Amino acid sequence: MPSVADVVGQIDAHIPLAKAGGWDPVGLQVGDGAAEVGTMAVCHEVTEDVVRSVEQDPVDLLVTYHPLLFRPAQVFVSGASASGRAFRLARTGTAVAVVHTAFDVMAGGAADALADVVVVRDATGFGPNWGSDTAKIVTFVPHDTVKVLVGAMAAAGAGRIGRYRGCSYRSTGFGGFTPDAGASPVVGSVGENNLEPETRIEMVAPAGRVDAVVGALVAAHPYEEPAYDVYEVRANAGFVGRAGTIAATSVRDLAKRLSEALHCTPRVAGSDRTATRAAVVPGSGRSFIPAAAAVADVLVTGDVSHHDARDALGRGLSVIDVGHVPGERPGVARLYALVSQLGLPVNDLTGLDPDPWS
Repeated sequence: MPSVADVVGQIDAHIPLAKAGGWDPVGLQVGDGAAEVGTMAVCHEVTEDVVRSVEQDPVDLLVTYHPLLFRPAQVFVSGASASGRAFRLARTGTAVAVVHTAFDVMAGGAADALADVVVVRDATGFGPNWGSDTAKIVTFVPHDTVKVLVGAMAAAGAGRIGRYRGCSYRSTGFGGFTPDAGASPVVGSVGENNLEPETRIEMVAPAGRVDAVVGALVAAHPYEEPAYDVYEVRANAGFVGRAGTIAATSVRDLAKRLSEALHCTPRVAGSDRTATRAAVVPGSGRSFIPAAAAVADVLVTGDVSHHDARDALGRGLSVIDVGHVPGERPGVARLYALVSQLGLPVNDLTGLDPDPWS
């Protein structure tokens, strides 16, 4: 049987977890990566109902859309709190893996699922979902050592972008230097100004891997004193929203259709307006109102406050607040379908709906 780590790796191959928001605890959150997986389950959120179901019918791995543990916990004792539910799942031998915003931004994931319900045509991404702290490492090497340097940096954790690894940018130029007495230059002469052809290598890396990457760079670099720079960057975000054209409709009529499709009672701001372009953000999308106003007439999302709605209307944007959970339901259905394709028995716990407002 595959291990928990193996299955999480398979999930990562479909849902690049590195594309999750930097604040978002995706991946394995509870459990032993070396434990074997024979049975799985998928849920929207690890609620009390979900935990009771797993206690009665244990599984080896629970894949959840929402994280179980959002905030640091100091106590892990059995109970109905998030940490208490984590303890109870660990006691049953159930590991927990989270996908959340990595699945939102994925092609065909939660954002696209909601866009399909709204019937958004020619949908494109908007609203960058910035990942974990990232750095760019730059160094300069003789042309014939580029492959060695890139390989060493990649092995240490650099150059991973979504489903691609070993990513690097290379440009050529000349490096100038004058070795002082006591130096042992690989090329050039002591005491003379030397100008040598070099390749500039640029690779990104998670902030937590920068020390390892720099160490690998220096170890593999042929120069006595390698030149390198480390820059903090924001790079390669996924897009948490989708926007595109829709059939011309009143916002009121669109909200009525969504209430039936998503089984919810939307709140509507700007219901008397007409929309030909729509933006969608599953879950909570109020922070994307300025971005949505630039690309759409109406935003479909959840968790919009009074002041958010006023801000949107002032920007010429109507809002249909379908609720946090209803806007995620189409995506969670797709998550279950995806996990079911991994070749293991999967219990469907997505019907244990976590909507506190229902």
